[in-house]
Amino acid sequence: MNVSIIGCGRWGGFLAWYLDRLGHRVALCGRPDSPRLAAFMETRSNGSVTLPPSVALYTDLGQAVDRADILVISIGSQGLRSLMGEIAALSPANKDVVLCMKGLEMGTGRRLSEIAGEYLPASCPVSVWLGPGHVQEFVAGIPNCMVIDSLDEAAKERLIQAFKGDLIRFYYGQDLVGNEIGAAAKNVIGIAAGMLDGLDRTNLKGALMSRGAREIAHLIAALGGNEQSAYGLCHLGDYQATVFSPFSHNRHYGEALIRKEPFNKLAEGCYTVKALLSLGARYGVELPICEAVDAVIYRSAVPQETLDALFTRSLKKEF
Repeated sequence: MNVSIIGCGRWGGFLAWYLDRLGHRVALCGRPDSPRLAAFMETRSNGSVTLPPSVALYTDLGQAVDRADILVISIGSQGLRSLMGEIAALSPANKDVVLCMKGLEMGTGRRLSEIAGEYLPASCPVSVWLGPGHVQEFVAGIPNCMVIDSLDEAAKERLIQAFKGDLIRFYYGQDLVGNEIGAAAKNVIGIAAGMLDGLDRTNLKGALMSRGAREIAHLIAALGGNEQSAYGLCHLGDYQATVFSPFSHNRHYGEALIRKEPFNKLAEGCYTVKALLSLGARYGVELPICEAVDAVIYRSAVPQETLDALFTRSLKKEF
């Protein structure tokens, strides 16, 4: 199949490498001023993956969209609406659109599939590709399990058959709301985990994971999803890669924030926490971990006092 990937970040580069490896005709598209795309054009490498000559490199979004049977999008979540406006202007038709990204729109709390769906015709069903895994581990040959979910059952089946391989075992998602909320929220838990590392409170990560999954389960249920999705691959199943891994940007950001160290990579949880709190307020769901992360990042709260208070809240039943 002809697959075009929009976005030249570390995940977009990996997707081009992985899907080419499966035998698809792959193009990777970035903006003309993208330093990441420039690196690929100059050396075919971004330091994590090296792309073979069979992967085409594009700066023209129209060409990338026009050639694609499957359009995979992997960019920062807050740029999705703008990109979808550009794609809609190209009048796409009869394409599967796959969002390989995790987040929520800050101002509205909208899920990414909802945003994409606003701009696409019915002939372009939207799916999401979510779950654990880091580029560094995949390229080293370490496999993992992931999820593809969609409201369109036929699209889900097509994509899983097209994308499955020895490195990734796909599961059929059954709860688009829960999987998207869970995938986005795990980045906030990752920031909290990094804060605990920075405060030498790593021993509290077990409690963080248990209570974090429960907190997000309540929100998923309030939004009409299945609360059990919080315990699946898109949330709890992604904790190892987010809460413990040295490759996790969100965990690293939380630790760097506490230690007052520079950090210049994308940490999606910084945006997601605002969206989650707006949803929590709208649907009457208490989100204490999200509140604590937001207080430290945006309201100059004292990290140790804030996190200590989080773990010494009034006694209550666990479930």
